[in-house]
Amino acid sequence: MKLGIVGLPNVGKSTLFNAITKAGADSANYPFCTIDPNIGVVTVPDERLDVLARMYNPKKITSTTIEFLDIAGLVKGASQGEGLGNKFLSHIREVDAIVHVVRCFEDGNIVHVEGSVDPARDIDTINLELVFSDLESIEKRIEKTRKQTKSGDKKYLNELTILERIKDTLEKGLPVRSMEFDDDETIFVNQLFLLSDKPVLYCANVSEDEISTQEHNPYVEKVREIAKSENSEVIVVCAKIEEEISQLEEDEKQLFLEELGLLESGLDKLIKASYKLLGLISFLTAGDPEVRAWTIVEGTKAPQAAGKIHSDIERGFIRAEIVAYDDLVRCGSHAAAKEQGLVRSEGKEYVMRDGDVTLFRFNV
Repeated sequence: MKLGIVGLPNVGKSTLFNAITKAGADSANYPFCTIDPNIGVVTVPDERLDVLARMYNPKKITSTTIEFLDIAGLVKGASQGEGLGNKFLSHIREVDAIVHVVRCFEDGNIVHVEGSVDPARDIDTINLELVFSDLESIEKRIEKTRKQTKSGDKKYLNELTILERIKDTLEKGLPVRSMEFDDDETIFVNQLFLLSDKPVLYCANVSEDEISTQEHNPYVEKVREIAKSENSEVIVVCAKIEEEISQLEEDEKQLFLEELGLLESGLDKLIKASYKLLGLISFLTAGDPEVRAWTIVEGTKAPQAAGKIHSDIERGFIRAEIVAYDDLVRCGSHAAAKEQGLVRSEGKEYVMRDGDVTLFRFNV
């Protein structure tokens, strides 16, 4: 999974990126200090792996990972090349989802590129640049498809209808992700790689003083309203606090969070929200050599899940031996779970569930 962190300059993007990846991106107080997208890979915390490791005593524990791209600050006119616009927009094209950091705090010492704090305006600025960029590419695609319709092929006539619907939506200043498509249309739209079609997770960045009183922050409320209108997700973080947390040892982190009245770190919230946004789950494999988590899209069938491990396992798939994580832990061992009839043999049509501890049987 690859997430792109975007936002206007000086909203806390690079500070948050540094905190969650410990990658040390430059976060100076001026626009465009991040020119190339900094890349950081973060392991996804999953306490189930630790529990299984105590049970199996493996030689290796492997978590699944998320790749974060810290994309330099966009400004008004980016789609026309303002700032370093076109370069930044091309980086967004590479990611699975957008983490849009929105400044929701006042601080006279930190310059705001627009001169004031206004989440609605800031969100609109970024969204419109993605919309304008998409509009340009859709107009080119329509021109090409119109020529292809002269062949009389219904495929191109159908595509033209979808493209014109998208153009109408974009001309209203609305993102493609606000539209609804049937399954066949979705396949076509996905092939267009439109920026405004990417799912968005809004990350409301508040001050240290307001992290525990975020419900009363009018800026955060405005972000929630906008996210609700376009079926996006919202999390609230304080990038400065995340930066402090990133410097602490694991046992100190929990104490620090408790002192602040927080149940989890911003990174944990970000990962959970990202999984939900992209419809992802994890299945687990466990044995003497390795205990490991594997990320798949919800609804994936057993053979395709096996293919995440190796294409040969998918090709030669026979069956999957599965026990639910909770059942395995309650029984204390795979053998005990099998004795109680909790280890199931599933075939090619089985749809994987989050936490399935799985052994694939295959023959190549």
